[in-house]
Amino acid sequence: MTAAGPLIISPDALLIKLIGMPDSQVLFWRGLLVALGFLAIVLLRNGRHTVEAFRRCGGTGMGVALLFTCSILGFVLGNQYTKGGNVLMILAGAPLIAALLSRVFLHERLPPLTWIAIALCLIGTSLIVFDDAGPGSWVGNGFALLAAVSLAGNFTLCRTRPGVDMSPMPAFSGLIVATLALLFSLPSGGIALPDASQAGWLVLLCLVLLPLGFTLIQRGPLYLPAAEVGLLLLLETVTGTLWVWWVLGERPSTLAFVGGALVLGTLLAKGLIDLHFERSRRGAARRDAAQDEPGARNC
Repeated sequence: MTAAGPLIISPDALLIKLIGMPDSQVLFWRGLLVALGFLAIVLLRNGRHTVEAFRRCGGTGMGVALLFTCSILGFVLGNQYTKGGNVLMILAGAPLIAALLSRVFLHERLPPLTWIAIALCLIGTSLIVFDDAGPGSWVGNGFALLAAVSLAGNFTLCRTRPGVDMSPMPAFSGLIVATLALLFSLPSGGIALPDASQAGWLVLLCLVLLPLGFTLIQRGPLYLPAAEVGLLLLLETVTGTLWVWWVLGERPSTLAFVGGALVLGTLLAKGLIDLHFERSRRGAARRDAAQDEPGARNC
């Protein structure tokens, strides 16, 4: 479920290029439509209990919404002030940041296999964006770091309320982002209406793909440590690069192919190993349960 989220939102960078609007305009429509999309999903899932779904999130949910907002703003502003490769490289550190936050605040210990996977994926992501990275601006790099820390903090904060689904809260994030974008656009004339082509791409991206994908990602901490959710989020970097190549013909470098293969191979290998251990654990549990049955003890 968590891996499906990044795959669904992976055309994000491609569709932003196809929309071709200024950042403030994209942020406004993105925030507004994403809020409507999340609200529609919450209504479909909860029906008349929608208000209760929001209420269950409580104060922690508002913190999740604010962190989600910071990650969006950090990502967009980071791309505005520094190279895109720098932003992606810094964002790739989100799983490591999440692991450290979880260790300090939640006392969660990650197995060595997860640390190895994080290290390999960091190397792979660095190779993908190597050609587009550079010194950049410390302001832009700072915004990218804000995005990475906010993303990791979001997943870690979700883990503090086990069993509580925080996926409704990004609806508030969309409204906050739209309001801020509107305020920043006022000196330059306000928000313009998109043309028919731009509107179509905006609806597809912001009303469908982003709410659906981030709903799945936001539910990830219900079942996985925060670092593992961040690790699976790196799938977007790999598949997003492929989308741009397939549709716009922007062919990745050889290093990017090697890096993408390293990220995908690492996640696949880790998933298979985790599956093997999970099956072994369940088999051992079934054998122990069978031995504890009264008939087994009498025999």
